[in-house]
Amino acid sequence: MFIKLIQPKMHRRPMDTDIKLHMAPPLGLLTIVNLVRNEHRVQLENENIQQIHYDDAPDIVGISVTVDTLPRAIEIARRFREKGSIVVAGGIHVTTAYDTIPADAFDVLCIGAAEGTWPEIIKDFLDNNLKPVYRCPKLQEGNLIVSPAYDFLKKGEYLYCHVVHTSRGCPFRCDFCYNSAKAHQYLNRDIQDVLADIRAVHSRHIMFIDDNFAGNPIWTKQFLKEIMPMRLKWRAAVSINAAFDDELLDLMKKSGCQSLFIGFESINPDSVSGVHKVQNHTQEYEKAIRAIHERGIMINASFVFGLDGDTPEVFKSTLDWIVKNKIETVTSHILTPYPGTALYDRMKSEGRILTDDLTLYNTAHVVYQPRGMTRQELYQGYHWIYKEIYSLKNIWRRRPESKGIRAAYFTFNLLYRKYGKFTDMLCHLISYEKIGAIAERIAKSV
Repeated sequence: MFIKLIQPKMHRRPMDTDIKLHMAPPLGLLTIVNLVRNEHRVQLENENIQQIHYDDAPDIVGISVTVDTLPRAIEIARRFREKGSIVVAGGIHVTTAYDTIPADAFDVLCIGAAEGTWPEIIKDFLDNNLKPVYRCPKLQEGNLIVSPAYDFLKKGEYLYCHVVHTSRGCPFRCDFCYNSAKAHQYLNRDIQDVLADIRAVHSRHIMFIDDNFAGNPIWTKQFLKEIMPMRLKWRAAVSINAAFDDELLDLMKKSGCQSLFIGFESINPDSVSGVHKVQNHTQEYEKAIRAIHERGIMINASFVFGLDGDTPEVFKSTLDWIVKNKIETVTSHILTPYPGTALYDRMKSEGRILTDDLTLYNTAHVVYQPRGMTRQELYQGYHWIYKEIYSLKNIWRRRPESKGIRAAYFTFNLLYRKYGKFTDMLCHLISYEKIGAIAERIAKSV
């Protein structure tokens, strides 16, 4: 039969360009491709980079749903259902908050991992016995995780095609994170399966896109030893406790780590403790930064503004701290209570949720009542700190002490953040894949 898989278009934040939309392929949908393509015709359409074609009538349409794309996913589903297609909705929002999905929006809800749902969905479809809801029991072994179909990609449409995941989920349960929902689990993949994926992307420049690459340090250390002969250059996201494991940091450096994304969230201890981010201790932040910088590894620090301990002064104090510690790149967010998370449940019970327009739930809008400032102060402060961090003055002031990583630093800060619109124009003219490769060469990361 004919199966079409769709990624609805995400809502860009004010500071983002189309580069964000073309950053990396949807690995979740590519995993489904590998599950079904041997026996069925399959097509994948990512609305972030192409138009959806409605002139055919697939037997099954599978839509991956994040919270801010749910309204768009419902519209896409309506059009295909009118043609007689069965529409299956899955993805992180459906798994986390399936009870918030309108009852008539889709034919089938897929809750949990595709490996434990899609084979059954297809069997029941062929037997004319489809159920409205399919739930995947938690996977017991990492080798049950299916690799994405990397060979299915049209590479010129993405900045980075060499994205690999080594795990699912995170061992921590921070209140504002999807992983605070009971439906999510943490599981490492089989190391040999990950090595096979690295070979499949045909690149030495790897972006590991796990929620927490070092969630299981014993596994991570063994994995880093395995990849050392491959002479990779890689990036990943970790929780800050990884910075206090010298053996782990040394292995990261030796195996080719260039940059670590870390959720600092706030420099205010009251703000951090208020969302149960138990692994973060603000008094140890600077020690962690020194340990990472001493090894010539860059830091992409993530901050969330609007936590209950935050006041209007948080923006200036955070900017000063970022500059002082020479944080190479910064990703900032407005606190967003995703439905299904512990934070949403608490704010809902307190009457602080201000809108049910899910298109606004993309960390760039104030959708709840802040406690320590007005909504306008939070929104304006969020825009202000972004502009200040990526001003030419502060880009220069934050430049790394290690001269070996300055090329990579300036490449990202100038070509992606400061002058992203110009770079995006070049991507349209040349291709996102080629611009990504050029940026890597500029940064001397080959």
